[in-house]
Amino acid sequence: MIIEGPRVRLRPLTRDDRQRAQEILSTPEVARWWGETVHEVERLLEEEAGFSSYAIELDGEVVGLIQSCEELDPQYRHAGIDIAVAPSHHGRGLGPEAIRVLAAHLFAQGHHRLTIDPAAANAKAVHVYTKLGFRPVGLLRQYERGPDGTFHDGLLMDLLKGELR
Repeated sequence: MIIEGPRVRLRPLTRDDRQRAQEILSTPEVARWWGETVHEVERLLEEEAGFSSYAIELDGEVVGLIQSCEELDPQYRHAGIDIAVAPSHHGRGLGPEAIRVLAAHLFAQGHHRLTIDPAAANAKAVHVYTKLGFRPVGLLRQYERGPDGTFHDGLLMDLLKGELR
């Protein structure tokens, strides 16, 4: 499924995108938050129920990656989002647009709540997500292992249908 935004286009990530995905995730600005590149790219390319990975395109160029993870149990139905944008395209509003486009799609698919979980120390990401309407839920202590091998805190944020800015 292709999801169109005003400037960006989200299309399913394919094996043909492997090299570009590795390039994006291996840049120092992205790798410090995403972890080991090859493992992360393979995880994005896996086909698994509830997971959808997309290439973020601008004028036909892959400028980022975005993924949704859907909890399909009706009692807990919601979706989570992960995103990475090539540093050469930071500051242009492409990441927020991609999140808006995917969020609108997920809400239209029946989700009432979305989550995102940046590293607590990733102040830029937290700022962007807050501007989009996500609210902090709580600190996830020692949530993920960083590239340096130590565990780092994450920040769980959520967004309810109708709160997207």
